[in-house]
Amino acid sequence: MMILGLVRWMQPVHGYDVRRELLSWSADRWANVQPGSIYHALRKLTDEGLLRAVSTEQVGARPARTSYAVTAKGEEEFETLLRAQWWQLHETPDPFVAAFSFLPAMPREEAAAALRNRANLIRAGIESMRASLESDWIRNRKPVHVGWMFELWLARAEADMAWCERVAERIESGVSYLPAGLERAEGWSGWQDASAPDGEDAD
Repeated sequence: MMILGLVRWMQPVHGYDVRRELLSWSADRWANVQPGSIYHALRKLTDEGLLRAVSTEQVGARPARTSYAVTAKGEEEFETLLRAQWWQLHETPDPFVAAFSFLPAMPREEAAAALRNRANLIRAGIESMRASLESDWIRNRKPVHVGWMFELWLARAEADMAWCERVAERIESGVSYLPAGLERAEGWSGWQDASAPDGEDAD
């Protein structure tokens, strides 16, 4: 969708300009579009009939550059992909959530420290994003709506940071990981607190 959309916006356009524009948006970080894959994607989309090669030119000893434009089929595909992302909610798999589901396997002290470290890393990222939002580079070189995207990331990051600090406090307080009545119930022995002595449940 990102590549189709940019070609549609800038056509006719060289792969180099598509790559430069994506990098200026930092799309490699939030859209999973890797710079090294862009030329391959352009060729693949052309093979699928979603793009067409407009012209190929070579200047001096530089590699030949092909200009691309979107086909009618590509326009339709872009519209379909675009609206699928706007009107549907997509949950992104998070490896941290998978690891957090095994919280009892971590000693309490380490788990709390890891959460506070995660909060500090997120805080550093927030400060970096805020600096970018306030810089002339954002105001003068990026579309206004890209700044709005940064605001969304800031809101999510701030919520994540606050959650890490809140849960770290709960873990340090010694609160049980299991609901009352299940701590000694049959079948839950594998979920005993890793920091509890002699395999006993934490209080």
